[in-house]
Amino acid sequence: QVGVRRPSLVRIRGAPQPPTPLARAMAPRGAALSLAAAAAVQLASAVDVNPSTAVELSWFGFLTQSFYHMSVLPLLATTVVLAYLARPSTSDDFPAGFKTFAGSYLMVWSLCVAADWLQGPYVYALYAAYGFSGKEIAELFVAGFGSSLVFGCFVGTFTDKFGRKKCCLLYCVLYILSCLTKHFKWYSMLMVGRVTGGIATSMLFSCFECWMVSEHTQRHLFSGGLLGFMFGMMFTVMYCVAIASGLAGQAAADSWKFAPLSEGSVIWVGGYCCPFDLAIICLIIGMVLIAFLFEENYGSTESAGGEEMSQLDNLKQAGALLFSDKRMLLLGIVVSTFEGSMFAFVFNWTPALKSSTNPPPHGVIFAMFMMACMCGASAATLFSAIAKPSIRLVVCCATGFMSFVLASVAALDSEGHLRLSLSAFLLFEFCVGVYFPSVGVLKSDVVPEQVRGTMYNLYRVPLNAIVVGLLLSNIPMATCFKLNALLLLAALVSVVGIMTASGNVLAPPKVKSVSKIPASYGPVSTNDQDAREEKQHAKDTVIGRRRNTEGISTPPV
Repeated sequence: QVGVRRPSLVRIRGAPQPPTPLARAMAPRGAALSLAAAAAVQLASAVDVNPSTAVELSWFGFLTQSFYHMSVLPLLATTVVLAYLARPSTSDDFPAGFKTFAGSYLMVWSLCVAADWLQGPYVYALYAAYGFSGKEIAELFVAGFGSSLVFGCFVGTFTDKFGRKKCCLLYCVLYILSCLTKHFKWYSMLMVGRVTGGIATSMLFSCFECWMVSEHTQRHLFSGGLLGFMFGMMFTVMYCVAIASGLAGQAAADSWKFAPLSEGSVIWVGGYCCPFDLAIICLIIGMVLIAFLFEENYGSTESAGGEEMSQLDNLKQAGALLFSDKRMLLLGIVVSTFEGSMFAFVFNWTPALKSSTNPPPHGVIFAMFMMACMCGASAATLFSAIAKPSIRLVVCCATGFMSFVLASVAALDSEGHLRLSLSAFLLFEFCVGVYFPSVGVLKSDVVPEQVRGTMYNLYRVPLNAIVVGLLLSNIPMATCFKLNALLLLAALVSVVGIMTASGNVLAPPKVKSVSKIPASYGPVSTNDQDAREEKQHAKDTVIGRRRNTEGISTPPV
């Protein structure tokens, strides 16, 4: 019998059953899914794609089959309560056309970001299933990180000149190509997919935001308060989509057997490839909606004086400020160390939970990570009125340090400490949720507007070095987690240094907002200048952090 039988394959009583191979081949899924359809036909005679030995479970049985599944409902209930308390709202009236504009954008955004989240839990697992070594997998991850980081340095300028709508369509095309390469058990092809996927993820959290802000402020002339509300809705939807994507990806991966088209073929289908096929479907639908619902808009690369800004001049100015202002330098250390540990975690969580007795349901675990992250973001919002961002970051880094200490202990005997590993990872994801809205506000206060983008790119240089060093060093997992703990300790010391340099660190933050918006989306303003500043604050605190600079979704994750 060709292929590998997945031990976690279950069929839920009362749930729709997978169609027969012939029915799947006949289903109209679009040209991009022709490969999967052809695979189903080829496998019909060689593989039991819908095995009669699949375990039939009730929904209750599904949610209680392992400690992973039993953790879903309590964590989901906590997430819903906190998200409701921190939900975005505004006191501004909705003008004519706003609901249509918001609904159209959020529909496109949810599909395109879902394509990203669907892939996150299965990238490492797919490469491992193909039989690649840890070193080869690390190289593939670094290629994704590197392409995203390099292209991210000039993606803003490229988007402004080429057109935001075109770049949104280009994101879909590049990610479809990346997903298609996942069907090949061929290292070079997978490397190409990592590069195109890395470029696509750097566009996801820039092109769509830029398009929305321009349409909101320039074409429709909606208020700054509604812009903050839009950002709140945008990332609330993103988290909900991330949780649903993890569960949907798990269901898809468990429903079809992972197998080659024919014995010895380099093309594989089913199993871990299924979430990537779901991502392709989302991207195709997203492309159609973008083509019909989006209008083209462009950005400006001129300075305030009307002159074209030189990238080199910006770089020189940002470099001079970086070494002349202690707070900027310390902030760069915070960003590099915290996010460096985060990307190393994205790479290591899958092998850390590997077990022969309790096979990890990657999609379910990823969904729980996103729930913990959303809880952290909601907590940052709820405590924003009584705790400054620097205070929240101190608590965040200290808690993250403890989470990696626990993870390093659990990694010494990962098979026997799976629950401890999962608890440590969920605690760190909660810290990530607190970190991004908090550090975004701190960055907007410390870094001047005229060099903001360039300074953020400078922060990426040590971040990139940390990620590449940790992934390619081939060190034991426990040692990697210990280094992550030290990185977070360095971040903690740097935040304290920023607080000391700023003074009056324990004073509660000033409330400027007239709307109830998550703290991560900046104050509401009533004039054009404040609206532009609010847009930048919101953009700087994108909670979808694990997809900004990595080629997976997360994550990332």
